[in-house]
Amino acid sequence: MKAPGYWFDGSRPPLHARLLARVYARASAWRRAWLRTRKVARPVLVIGNLIAGGSGKTPLTIAIVERLQAAGWTPGVASRGYGRDEAGTPRWVEPVSDPRWSGDEPVLIAARTGAKVRVDADRVAAANALIKAGCDIVVCDDGLQHYRLQRDVEIEVIDGRRRYGNGALIPAGPLREPVERGARCDFRVLNAGMDDSLEPGFGEWPMRLETAHALPLAGGRARPLSAFAGQRVHAVAGIGDPERFFDTLRRERIAVVPHAFADHHRYTPEDLRFGSDLPVLMTEKDAVKCMRFAGERHYSVPVTARLPEAFWIALLDRLEAVRSPAGKA
Repeated sequence: MKAPGYWFDGSRPPLHARLLARVYARASAWRRAWLRTRKVARPVLVIGNLIAGGSGKTPLTIAIVERLQAAGWTPGVASRGYGRDEAGTPRWVEPVSDPRWSGDEPVLIAARTGAKVRVDADRVAAANALIKAGCDIVVCDDGLQHYRLQRDVEIEVIDGRRRYGNGALIPAGPLREPVERGARCDFRVLNAGMDDSLEPGFGEWPMRLETAHALPLAGGRARPLSAFAGQRVHAVAGIGDPERFFDTLRRERIAVVPHAFADHHRYTPEDLRFGSDLPVLMTEKDAVKCMRFAGERHYSVPVTARLPEAFWIALLDRLEAVRSPAGKA
């Protein structure tokens, strides 16, 4: 679903949206106050955001899982698997799982990290399944508002381009919770993408996204992204902020023919028929849903999240502090 323009363009939300936002605020406050939480036997790290839609959580989740693995942890990832069929059915996710049943982001995380990934609308059940499978830390992708699962560390991801929009709650604005909620998170990460002009505010850690190559979906050797410089390409993005991906390609001097789709769009072969033989470059999240019918012209553009070393030291120190008590639970 496309976000209403007034969320981010400065125009005034309609009256009905402002009235419904008050109802949403009361319902959310009541839920936070009365929902009982459940603690599990291993540390829980939650990554989320305050606005509806994407903000860069998945690249950060991948980076955190890889850093935990390098530090000797055995992380498992719990996800709802947004937009998948049979959403009420828990599933283990493999790199080759069908995104229609597992969700696009869980499949991407499994493929990039090799970690155990569990999709379940019940995050407590997902966490317990991961622990039973041998994981010693649970990483929740997009779980900031899922209060039923007690967490040890919270990370808020902020979209550096859009931040909090007009600052209003759904449906008058993009916020799932008030902006002040972010102050209670242990870490706040600003997703600056590739825009060097976006600087973190007080208490925010900068995250930069790097790209280097394009991977052919039909198999074969990776091509440097610079190989497409000066060429026209069809650019496909079904993410929270498609323009971020298009700008990434333009910075490589690639002539972009943009094709923006809704976040979590379920692709068909017809979606990628643009009437020309130009190369088609797409995000990793879109690529996992196009593998079944991709041709030689279709490429995935992976991104890697880079954060200051001081962030990793602080995060690992915090997790070590909770490891022993959690292990005795």
